[in-house]
Amino acid sequence: MFIAPGNAGTSQFGTNVTLNPTDLESVYSFCKENDIQLVIPGNEDPLVAGITDFIESHAAADGLMIKVAGPSAWCSQLEGSKDFSKAFMGRHNIPTARYQSFQLTELEAAAEFMKTLEPPYVLKADGLAAGKGVIITSSFEEACATLKEMTDGSRFGKAGEVVVIEEFLKGIELSVFGISDGKGWKVLASAKDYKRIFDNDEGPNTGGMGAISPVPFADADFMQKVEDRILKPTYEGLIAEGHPYKGFLFVGLMNVNGDPFVIEYNVRMGDPETEAIFPRLKTSMLDLLEGMADGNLGAVDVELDERTAATIFLVSAGYPGDIEKGKVIALPANLGQDQWLFHAGTKSVSDEIQTNGGRVIAVTSLGSDIPAALNRSNELATLVHFDGKFHRKDIGLDLIQLQNKN
Repeated sequence: MFIAPGNAGTSQFGTNVTLNPTDLESVYSFCKENDIQLVIPGNEDPLVAGITDFIESHAAADGLMIKVAGPSAWCSQLEGSKDFSKAFMGRHNIPTARYQSFQLTELEAAAEFMKTLEPPYVLKADGLAAGKGVIITSSFEEACATLKEMTDGSRFGKAGEVVVIEEFLKGIELSVFGISDGKGWKVLASAKDYKRIFDNDEGPNTGGMGAISPVPFADADFMQKVEDRILKPTYEGLIAEGHPYKGFLFVGLMNVNGDPFVIEYNVRMGDPETEAIFPRLKTSMLDLLEGMADGNLGAVDVELDERTAATIFLVSAGYPGDIEKGKVIALPANLGQDQWLFHAGTKSVSDEIQTNGGRVIAVTSLGSDIPAALNRSNELATLVHFDGKFHRKDIGLDLIQLQNKN
């Protein structure tokens, strides 16, 4: 197994390679030279850039069998363009918030549209912005100022040149993950992540500070609504438009009084939800990936541990703003049963492991319920040490309160 670019954690399970995942030519050359049989794009950038189409077409021309476990560039627009995904949902009657898209030359029209909405206002950069391209503004004046900053490129660069303005949906967020081989599809699991940097969902958005899986309120009735109203029309809509979906699909949802509405699509497993879902997976991941790539997913049963997984991210001081890298990390010698440390922003330097990013390590534990899983993860988090370490202390507490009310 080869991982590009990899980190101190992945080096324990395979070989880290210095490759830019969006340099499609280099990735394909590496696949040829190393007799690679399966490519798994982990994040959105190479998928939106067309890595699946590139490798599969070049491999076919060269008489090679290299499978890619990920969607085409066309399907990847579901994440690569918010405007594209909202239009797709409209065509297939998939429930989502009312919206319109605007550019810098359309600020007056955007202001008129916002007057038809009640605050707060949701502004989304159309393109990829590393999970940070959504701004929720509390007043009309703030929304107008933010819109100008986004569309003139000063906030998110080219990703914000087109902005989707949405009505604000009041409810509880969660994510549901599906997997498809282009013919059929299966539900993987539900999870809830926590985006804001500080407790009580305060402060700026991050890539994710923690996650819980499964989500207690995503019961059988709710999940049936998700399948019938969202997953089925999504997968069938893509087939009808001539672009069958092959890969993981992460659907960000809002539970509005028991009904699911789509907030966004992501065309891969999300982070930190992945670190909460995969530990619950009893099915071989390789079987799922090969079933996805081979069009044989129907023969693979998805089996999950019924216990709860709690994931807490340990981040560098200053994140999501300016951070210092190169802090030495001390890890516990042993982990408890059903506990994991997932490396993110780490690197190996001589015999040390050092910080190499904002989000450093995700701590995950399984427990009989949310409190039990959280207790184990919080205890494990105290055993990881690096200068400036920070993590949220309230991951999952809202779900516990919700359960207690019910």
